[in-house]
Amino acid sequence: MHFFQYKKGELFAEDVPVSEIVSKFGTPVYIYSHATLLRHFFAYDKAFDNNPHIICFALKANSNAAIIRLFAKHGSGADVVSGGELYRALKAGIPAKKIVYAGVGKTEEEIRYALKSRILMFNVESENELKEIDRIAGEMSVNAPIALRINPDIDPETHPYISTGLKKHKFGIPIDNALEYYKLAKSLKNIDVVGIHKHIGSQLTKVSPFVDALKRILILVDSLTAQGIKIDYLDIGGGLGITYRDEEPPVPEDLARNLLPLLGKRKLTLLMEPGRSIVGNAGILVTKTLYLKEGAEKSFIIVDAGMNDLMRPSLYGAYHHIQPVVKNRREKIVADIVGPICESGDFLAKDREIRNVKQGEYLAVMSAGAYGFTMSSNYNSRPKAAEVMVKGSKYALVRKRETFNDLVRGESIPEFI
Repeated sequence: MHFFQYKKGELFAEDVPVSEIVSKFGTPVYIYSHATLLRHFFAYDKAFDNNPHIICFALKANSNAAIIRLFAKHGSGADVVSGGELYRALKAGIPAKKIVYAGVGKTEEEIRYALKSRILMFNVESENELKEIDRIAGEMSVNAPIALRINPDIDPETHPYISTGLKKHKFGIPIDNALEYYKLAKSLKNIDVVGIHKHIGSQLTKVSPFVDALKRILILVDSLTAQGIKIDYLDIGGGLGITYRDEEPPVPEDLARNLLPLLGKRKLTLLMEPGRSIVGNAGILVTKTLYLKEGAEKSFIIVDAGMNDLMRPSLYGAYHHIQPVVKNRREKIVADIVGPICESGDFLAKDREIRNVKQGEYLAVMSAGAYGFTMSSNYNSRPKAAEVMVKGSKYALVRKRETFNDLVRGESIPEFI
């Protein structure tokens, strides 16, 4: 599923030794594989080829301009959840008419920006938001294209922090109330109802929740049609999982084979919002071993990447496979792999069995292409990592490492201090 492989005991990104990239750009550094990105993008495009569709890449997973531009060149749209993501998508060349705007907390400024940009549609999450979009569109003398995000109350069987499709979650409109909300939307003079949207969670490893949710949504589509409310776009969301450890998630072809027959003769353009399943295994985070420490009860491998660089292990207890950039045959040890942040929650792995490493050696944190850099921060005033893209034997810096000056840019000290 990716192009990070050992060759003669050394980890390569496509045709480039990872150690060569590290020697030039330092650590921590994110490295992305061009071939892996396209392989996963085309897996979706080919799988749904028999039905009109738009792949709206979820920028929340990875919003680097080079990655967005790569997908734009091959016909991708974008799923955005902020004005900043909309700006990134447009700047990277995503056509506005292939952009859907989701999120429960759109501000007035963001709504105006999206309307001015003439995006494909808003995925609306509440009655108040719907009325606010109508008000703003009226002031701008335009009509706002919308879909309602419907919460189908389906358990996606994933981590609770990334589950979004149950009644208790903040996302979407309960399916039991959907018909009345659509009638309200149709009655608003500055609203154009064009679609319907659902997204039940992330890192799903079974097809069945997708199928169950779509069946419920299609019953609603038929009810809306009977009421004279025409739906052109069916946004099935994203959420397909990847292999971090021993998961065996379905692939886009499995998804298409199970979902497309459900559409029957309905003439709907499918939108999908993959993020993790395209970029997750297309990126790694490389970090340097700083120190080895024997604690009273356990061993620690202290590295230069911390929770500010990769939040997932600290936030979710998420597993990332970690392997040496250069293989060795030393004995295996069990250790916590931890970063330099002054928090006990700063770790990349707990009680991990790994071949013993030496100070100065490099480790690769695998499957770090999704929710890696996008969730990173400057906590402890640490500059953000560099990002590099590899294509065959070529590679280029796609984001410079931050400097100390970057940390204080925009700050000022008032005279009254």
